[in-house]
Amino acid sequence: MTRNYELILVLNPSIGEEKLEAELERVKALVEAQGEISEVDVWGRRKLAYEIQDEPEGYYVLIHFASEADYPKEIERILRISENVLRYLIVLAEA
Repeated sequence: MTRNYELILVLNPSIGEEKLEAELERVKALVEAQGEISEVDVWGRRKLAYEIQDEPEGYYVLIHFASEADYPKEIERILRISENVLRYLIVLAEA
């Protein structure tokens, strides 16, 4: 059964614009491997509430996608070991 999810990413902004775009494309490809993206909302650079890995700012991206119920766990597993991802959160979107 397909469900709708929201993925919020906070990427490390100190890696530069080109690498930010490449990382975002990599995450989108990861989601599209077994899901379908309906919207990508780039919020850009924002100040963090507290420093993460000595970074005062983060590059925020919100991705709305649909996938099978077990696939978000695989996305989380890969994002957890990605060095350019400061934080992430996947939640079930309201219908």
